[in-house]
Amino acid sequence: MKNKTLSLLDLLHLFFPETKEMEIFSDEYKVLFIFDGLDECRLSLDFHSSVRLCDVSESSSVDVMLTNLIKGNLFPSALIWITSRPAAADLIPSECVDRVTEVRGFSDPQKEEYFRKRISDESLSDQIISHLKSSRSLYIMCHIPVFCWISVTVLERMLSEAERREIPKTLTQMYTHFLIIQTNIKHQKDYEKKVKKDEDMIFKLGKLAFEQLVKGNLIFYDEDLRECGIDVAEASVYSGLCTQIFREEFGLYQGKVYCFVHLSIQEHLAALYAHISITNNNRNVFKPGRFSNILGRFKPKSLEEQVSLADLHHQAVYKSLESKNGHLDLFLRFLLGLSLESNQILLQDLLTQMRRCSYKKEETVEYIKQKMNENLSPEKSINLIHCLNELGDDSLVQEIQRYVTHSSVGKTKLSSSQWAALVFVLLTSEQHLDELNLKPFIGDKNTADEVLVRLQLVIKETKKLQLRSCNITDEGCVALTSALRSNPSHLTHLNLSYNNLRDSGVKLISDVLKNPDCKLKILELRSCNITHEGCVALTLALRSNPSHLTHLNLSDNYILRDSGVKLISDVLKNPDCKLEILK
Repeated sequence: MKNKTLSLLDLLHLFFPETKEMEIFSDEYKVLFIFDGLDECRLSLDFHSSVRLCDVSESSSVDVMLTNLIKGNLFPSALIWITSRPAAADLIPSECVDRVTEVRGFSDPQKEEYFRKRISDESLSDQIISHLKSSRSLYIMCHIPVFCWISVTVLERMLSEAERREIPKTLTQMYTHFLIIQTNIKHQKDYEKKVKKDEDMIFKLGKLAFEQLVKGNLIFYDEDLRECGIDVAEASVYSGLCTQIFREEFGLYQGKVYCFVHLSIQEHLAALYAHISITNNNRNVFKPGRFSNILGRFKPKSLEEQVSLADLHHQAVYKSLESKNGHLDLFLRFLLGLSLESNQILLQDLLTQMRRCSYKKEETVEYIKQKMNENLSPEKSINLIHCLNELGDDSLVQEIQRYVTHSSVGKTKLSSSQWAALVFVLLTSEQHLDELNLKPFIGDKNTADEVLVRLQLVIKETKKLQLRSCNITDEGCVALTSALRSNPSHLTHLNLSYNNLRDSGVKLISDVLKNPDCKLKILELRSCNITHEGCVALTLALRSNPSHLTHLNLSDNYILRDSGVKLISDVLKNPDCKLEILK
């Protein structure tokens, strides 16, 4: 509908003819629009446009209609529910959004439950779980159900084979094995093993994956496939790749759309295309046009014309960091991983004409570390740590692990890259996520407020947080509560005793307690200089969410006096109050 012009009234009548007999825009009905998968929308949504549409019978382009509907200019009484990946949801102005929920995927117990239900052989499921836990970067990825499926597909086959090969420990290895397995499934059903045909098809699929990924597209049309030389009927023969990779959806106009079974598969194929383009074609995909050839058969005339693999990697790092929605982050991890000789050897049987290249990773490693010392978001820094992991470089992580193990990090002034490595180490440590004590990280070189700001990603994943006697100010309290709001159901024990929080800090903490998703059971606020005003905020929070807190320590807050105790006593009268210990 992107090139059509019509009104909202016409649009509803067209797709839902039954609305012709209803006064749908009257007060008689309550209307809910559900936009399922905004990230798959191919319309350009400009929320900063000055075009204002208020009349449901006024014609406009569909993108203008949609933005005005979401902004509330058009049909303001309607409710709107949008599902989307975060990147697309972030494009919607915050003032248009009343509530946000996040699907967090599998918890750690659910990951294990999935593998045990999926694999009937208990010994094999134990081996798979044990292997994934040994590589924390893989185990973290298992919160995505599709990644669990990919891991089972690969590991079940590899661990069952008589001839054991190296079990995948990185993301690139896992997806490369998955690609090989899917292609072999095609061979089992197609007795004529046309290896060259496989190579061409994989390259074409990679070209489609890359070009659409750069544009931010997750669904494709027939013309997108034709531009990459893909014949749909031919592609559908590849049961391991295309029948499962492509999904066809039939809308009202019987138009077909296609997508990869998961975004990560698109990102892996896109990275493979970028790698083959430079090794076989001498072509940097971020500098199109110079040595372009769709089938990857170009041979450079001279060494002077060779394009540097390091240059491609540097550009890919830059493009990934420039991306506001992070749509190239996983692509970058795959691209760097494919440069390792071990992964190229792995692909050699599948892509016989892919050239192996000698590559010195040190230049890329130093470039990444240099970028990490710039003012990056925590998420971007963590992704670069994962990139170093794909390259087989753990020097930064080892350096931080020595700090954590042998000395107080608070005595050392950390660079941005070291902070990122510290976050990575803590996030991949089950021990620290069960109970995190921030005292060792605070000292002459790092204030409590800075530590709380830097470690927000860790705090929101921690179950028990110790912040006793850390000299936290309002700035640190803002960072703490921001982390707790983003994942309110995880933390069960919070110790803030002996911090001069005063009423302003207690009010911030109280706002978190009001959230019905907050599962905090133990709250320690001993000697925090709380007055009557802070107690008002605390009791209001406990009234609105009384059913979780079981232990509250308010000792040595001398200026609470009788008025504060009376407020707390009123909370105790609530039959839903589960408080067992009050100090």
